[in-house]
Amino acid sequence: MAESFLILAQAGAGGNPLGTLGFLVVLVAIMYFVMIRPQQKQLKAHRELLGALKKGDEVITSGGMLGRIHLVDERTVTLEVASGVRIRVLKTAISAKGTVAEGPQAVTAGDEKKKEEK
Repeated sequence: MAESFLILAQAGAGGNPLGTLGFLVVLVAIMYFVMIRPQQKQLKAHRELLGALKKGDEVITSGGMLGRIHLVDERTVTLEVASGVRIRVLKTAISAKGTVAEGPQAVTAGDEKKKEEK
């Protein structure tokens, strides 16, 4: 009796390899759209942010420092964090434009018009 269950279990385990391959393809596609693609978009936006930095922009570093850009080099940025106090940070340490009051990149052209109307 026990042998008949083993025979049935082995017969059902064969399955269709094409179905398994299809499952793996669907799984990889889901992983791409859920994990990889959003991360690539975020990296692209960060590269654009770093490329658009200019003197006078207010920025927030990844460590939480707030400052106004005084000088932009190829790899570093000099921030003025207080009157006469300047620090150098790597460009990659800049996480967002804006101030704490505004929030990082919170204001867009459409938002400014709405605020002016109010």
